Amino acid sequence: MSYLNLIDRQEKIFTRDIENNNSNLLDVVSKSRFLVLGGAGTIGQAVTKEIFKRNPLKLHVVDISENNLVELVRDLRSSIGYIDGDFKTFVLDIASIEYDAFIEQDGQYDYVLNLSALKHVRSEKDPFTLMRMIEVNILNTIKTIDQSIEKGVKKYFCVSTDKAANPVNMMGGSKRIMEMFLMKKSKDITISTARFANVAFSDGSLLHGFEQRINKKQPIAAPSDVRRYFLVPEESGELCLMSCIYGENRDIYFPKLDQDLHLITFSEIAERFLKEKGYEPYLCSTEEEAREKVETLIKTKEWPCLFAKSNTTGEKDFEEFYTEYETLDLEKHLNLGIVKNEPNFDDGKLTFFLETINSYRKNRKWSKAEIVDLFHTMIPNFGHKETFKYLDSKM
Repeated sequence: MSYLNLIDRQEKIFTRDIENNNSNLLDVVSKSRFLVLGGAGTIGQAVTKEIFKRNPLKLHVVDISENNLVELVRDLRSSIGYIDGDFKTFVLDIASIEYDAFIEQDGQYDYVLNLSALKHVRSEKDPFTLMRMIEVNILNTIKTIDQSIEKGVKKYFCVSTDKAANPVNMMGGSKRIMEMFLMKKSKDITISTARFANVAFSDGSLLHGFEQRINKKQPIAAPSDVRRYFLVPEESGELCLMSCIYGENRDIYFPKLDQDLHLITFSEIAERFLKEKGYEPYLCSTEEEAREKVETLIKTKEWPCLFAKSNTTGEKDFEEFYTEYETLDLEKHLNLGIVKNEPNFDDGKLTFFLETINSYRKNRKWSKAEIVDLFHTMIPNFGHKETFKYLDSKM
């Protein structure tokens, strides 16, 4: 199945940028040592493949998912084969003592790429998962940057999100605060990042859920009013590699996508997906109706669907990659834009944030309201709006 067709595109976005730089990319990668953190997720695997196929001197991949790392290795061996350099995977939690020991005993890399993240809007539904998101998206980033500085790493890359531009949810807010810490750390190490579109059919995404619903013969539910930009997995790897290798200090790379051409609703993708599978969407009015009719409809090559307007906390009508206050470079690459940043940050705010979060964690007591208030302190005009309705309460 062509993911491009499902997201209403005919060709990959970054092909010409990769072709224009491929000989240089081959040269740089083949002479360099890489550490990929969170390398077994959809984006992490795509980045790892982009590096692996250019024969690096050293490529180490860290992730907490043992099964996904196994699949990554099987995929690489079955598609590309082997490299001359040192390739290893490690099942480690970045926050752990074991990871610290791993870095202490090695840590010799030219590039560290951090793809680990809690990415779901639904992660803000309770204060405990929300704190875990802060740990992964902010505290672990600070930790791994500090370790990279200590070990003399040349370049640090990490993933941000399109939801960090004018954030309305806590996930986007956590990445925006992460970007603030990047500005501070950029005084001691060269850092670049990328603001992403959604990656089509990535693990855990709603589109990935479509495939699960088909396999399990269950109804498909999707919002009809939420419009998103999408990349296919390979494009996510290309975007990260380009930012890692060519991004100047504090650069944020993003895809040049056209709002008039590339925004698409989840319900539109669901209809395209079902037709690719040979089914016609059958619109239901309730979850009960969709569940009850699934077996009967499937026999007639129809599939029960529940499409409705979104009313859950943290959803934006559409995504954006930059704000009106940011300086852009749209000339360096054909289909990659760049947000250019000065090392502007409020050191007092950053210190206050860490002291507050560390105090909550030390005392093992905090509320969601306290964390939301802290995010409002950190982010001017933070657009978070609590509806008290979350995705886990829907089909």
